[in-house]
Amino acid sequence: MADLIHADTTRSHLSMRPITLWRRLLAEFLGTALLVTAVVGSGIMAVRLSPDDVGLQLLENSVATAFALGALILTFGPASGAHFNPVVSAADWLLGRRTGTGLTIGDLCGYAVAQTLGAIAGSVLANLMYGLAPVTLSTKDRAAGNLWLGEVVATTGLLLLIFALGRSGRAAVAPAAVGAYIGAAYWFTSSTSFANPAVTVGRAFTDTFAGIAPASVPGFVGFQLVGLFVGVGLLLALYPDAGRSPDDIVVEHPAANS
Repeated sequence: MADLIHADTTRSHLSMRPITLWRRLLAEFLGTALLVTAVVGSGIMAVRLSPDDVGLQLLENSVATAFALGALILTFGPASGAHFNPVVSAADWLLGRRTGTGLTIGDLCGYAVAQTLGAIAGSVLANLMYGLAPVTLSTKDRAAGNLWLGEVVATTGLLLLIFALGRSGRAAVAPAAVGAYIGAAYWFTSSTSFANPAVTVGRAFTDTFAGIAPASVPGFVGFQLVGLFVGVGLLLALYPDAGRSPDDIVVEHPAANS
C-alpha cells in the first residue's frame, strides 16, 4: 500500500510540473494540424459518399469535426491547454494583462505561428490521404457581409463558452462543450463557423468541400478579430474576474514554464 501511495504521489507531482514552451508549441502544432485534417478529410469523404446531397455532406463534416475536436482537446490539453486557435490564445493574453496571468506576448506569438503552420500542414495531410496534390489552393469564394457577420457570432460565442467554463471551474467538460458548440455552429451560422484565423488560413490550401479561396481569407480573419474584441468586452462585462484563471480556459494544465 505504501508503494501505491508513493506511486500516486509521484504521478501527481509529475503531472503538475510546468510544461516547457517548445512542448506546448508542439502540442498546438499537432492539435491544430489534426483538427484541420479532420475538417478537410471529412469534407472530402462526405462529398464522395453523398455527392448529390449538400445538406448530408455538411452533417457528415460537422459531426466528424465535433467529435475530432473533443478528442484532440483531451489529447493535447494537458500539454498546452488545447487552444488550437489564435483568437483563443489572444483572448487569454488580453484578459491576463489585468491580473498578471495567462500567456506572455512571446508565448502568444509562438502559439499563433505554431497553430497556423499546423493548420496548413493539416490541409496538406488531408489532401495527400485522399490522393490529391499536396497543395490545391481553394477556389471557393466566401466573401460576403452575411458570412462575416456569421464569423463574428461564431467567434464571440466560442470565447464566451470557453472562458465561462474556465471561470466556473468546469474546464473538465470543455472537450464535450466546445466540440458540441462548433458542431452546432456549423448549422446556425451563415459561414459554417470557421471562428479560427489559423484554421481559416489552413483551409485555403485545399480546393475541396471545406476550402476557402485565399482572397476570402482576410475578410474572415478580420471579422474573427472583431469577434475577439466583442467576446473579450462581453466577458469583462459578465465576468470581471475572467482573467484570473486563464491557464484553465480550455482544459486544466500545468503552469507555463518558458
